[in-house]
Amino acid sequence: MTYQQTLDYIHSLLRFGMKPGLARIARLCELLGSPQKRLKFVHVAGTNGKGSTCVMLASILRRAGYKTGLYTSPFVSDFCERMQINGVPIPHDELTECVEKMKPMMERVSAEGEAVTEFEAITALAFHWFEKQGCDVVVLETGLGGRFDATNVIDCPLCSVITSIGLDHTKILGDTLAQIAFEKCGIIKPKGRTVCYPHQPAEALEVIRRRAQEEYNILRTGKMEDLAVHAMTLEGSALSYQGLEFFLPLPGIHQHANAVTALETVEALREAGLRIGQEAVREGMAAVKWPARLEIVSRHPLTLLDGAHNPQAMGMLADTLRTLEPGKKFHVVLGMLADKDYPDAVALIAPLCASMACVTPDNPRALSSHQLAQEARRHGVSANFFDKDYPRAIDSATQKAGEDGMVLLCGSLYLAGSLRPLVLEKRD
Repeated sequence: MTYQQTLDYIHSLLRFGMKPGLARIARLCELLGSPQKRLKFVHVAGTNGKGSTCVMLASILRRAGYKTGLYTSPFVSDFCERMQINGVPIPHDELTECVEKMKPMMERVSAEGEAVTEFEAITALAFHWFEKQGCDVVVLETGLGGRFDATNVIDCPLCSVITSIGLDHTKILGDTLAQIAFEKCGIIKPKGRTVCYPHQPAEALEVIRRRAQEEYNILRTGKMEDLAVHAMTLEGSALSYQGLEFFLPLPGIHQHANAVTALETVEALREAGLRIGQEAVREGMAAVKWPARLEIVSRHPLTLLDGAHNPQAMGMLADTLRTLEPGKKFHVVLGMLADKDYPDAVALIAPLCASMACVTPDNPRALSSHQLAQEARRHGVSANFFDKDYPRAIDSATQKAGEDGMVLLCGSLYLAGSLRPLVLEKRD
């Protein structure tokens, strides 16, 4: 198989199983020799902030001397970004080799009952590769939910982490914060350790506390009052938490709470026996790289790229832009998925828009650019639609911004992966 044939095969698999549950992934892992049972994990679930928190933790663990696996989704530029060791994605040929090995096993599982889903296959593949490469610890991000998420096939992790809970995937996870929190809390295992995001809504926090208590977990929740912000720009923030001073190169107010979550997780990992010095924490935070999270992709005009894809994330993005660039308006290129709460997301970003170029993400779940433009106009925004003509949409926003204006590209990480190389190509 070529690399492209490998990707085509992976993407040909079902997106969801007929029935929720862990039976398929458990059987596939069994046929692979149960690699997940020979790995140590930090398991991270939540609605927003999962990826950023995971990247912070992986960077810190790497600086502490651990061979660190990182499993996240979705990718921005290349599929292989989804699984990395010490910051290096799985090579294309190794991904192909793993899929070729697993293919007959997946077919066997399918023949025994139900077809293996795409996410189950990728997750099992990651376990196999991480174990084969001898990872000391793996930072593991859930996909959708937690309780029936394929990643939840693992035994008790070193630490379970619950990031910010919000209303997303409500048709699958439930339409209240309590229901969604319950699903996310499915990763909490008996007699483990759990860390909770510090700004959790009361309704979600109550569920997290109860589940941690029921599973006899030690629960840590960071205190934002212990965090001091010394400086904050679009380049990042100079912070200190409980006496530790550090620089975080991920801009945004919301990243401060994610950083507190990561630092509390470090404390939990120390309690679990890992040796993580303060210098490793400081160096790890300073070395964090995470594309499409309020990333500066061009300076002429200043162009920002962010994967904000639901109302909670869009609200955080809007708050950050008001703080860092008070009074400024942006020429926005926006594309969203139809299964997100796009009316509320548009309402949150609309007050910051000087104009909007609406596009259609290259995804089966995409909202049409025409429908998105209609929604934007309802909020008084001058909006045009460009379907999938991304270069023309970017050019339109850039020309309107001129040298002194600002451009914002946002709405979906899937879209960010399409837009990012187009801007970087022009910049270079």
